[in-house]
Amino acid sequence: MNEASRFIESLLLGLPVPGIFLAKEPETNKLLVIDGQQRLKTLQFFYNGYFNPKKEEKTQKVFTLTKVQPKFEKLTYATLEDRDKVRLNDSIIHATIVQQESPEDNDTSIYYIFERLNNGGQKLTPQEIRVAIYHGRLLKSIKQWNAFPAWRTLYGKLSPRLKDQELILRFLAFYENTEDYERPMKEFINKFATKYRNAEMMSLELWGDLFKSAITLLLDAVGKAAFRPESTINAAIFDSVMVGLCRRLKSRPIKNSASFKAAYSDLLSKSEFMASVSRSTADVRFVATRIKMATETFAKLT
Repeated sequence: MNEASRFIESLLLGLPVPGIFLAKEPETNKLLVIDGQQRLKTLQFFYNGYFNPKKEEKTQKVFTLTKVQPKFEKLTYATLEDRDKVRLNDSIIHATIVQQESPEDNDTSIYYIFERLNNGGQKLTPQEIRVAIYHGRLLKSIKQWNAFPAWRTLYGKLSPRLKDQELILRFLAFYENTEDYERPMKEFINKFATKYRNAEMMSLELWGDLFKSAITLLLDAVGKAAFRPESTINAAIFDSVMVGLCRRLKSRPIKNSASFKAAYSDLLSKSEFMASVSRSTADVRFVATRIKMATETFAKLT
């Protein structure tokens, strides 16, 4: 609260404060805060009287100014002198609105602006940034699928940095756009996230059903060792196996889990496949190789 108090104090004293950056959503014309949310929240909390208010009244903490000049110490907005309220109300915070003009079909540049601006505190992961700027039906659906019991059994505990949700998004990007893949991987995923940000419900339902069917089969046939040549999940094995398996499941189901387990084991025993998931996994050639091999392996199953 001390840092928040000093921000309010700066405004009361008429001192310059950092501006905020906004981005306009093309579909809604709403302004998305890509830098400065904490400052705006601080103002909201101070005006409302509670710092980071919770749902239950007993947990709410009154926002009183601390570690500031004596004349402002322990004051709330309600107890400020009228002239200080006017000075605060009339304060200016400069806002820069960022708009991407080209290419028109995606706004991935906003991602990189957000990434560069958000350097304070704990650095955000790529998926945390995507959730902030590409929010919509796609990422909302992925969050729901992420709670699927079989997936939780395979992956483990919820990732606090959204790595589990990023894996699902990565798989979908390859499932839909394998032929369009080019490095860097992060940019490829970003383009998919912005293109399908508010995908049609029919597509989302299909992807969700395929994801759940594939994960259920993998858990039944392979168990917790799925995607884990060692102790942790290998993202390259995950994306290729999931794409190949979902391509097969879209055409017809796999009824014999034993035959699938044998095919899965055979795939991971091939040196060419393991080479493609063990080094330079974002390389275009290795991506194409592992997805092609997984697709062909599962397509043969009866």
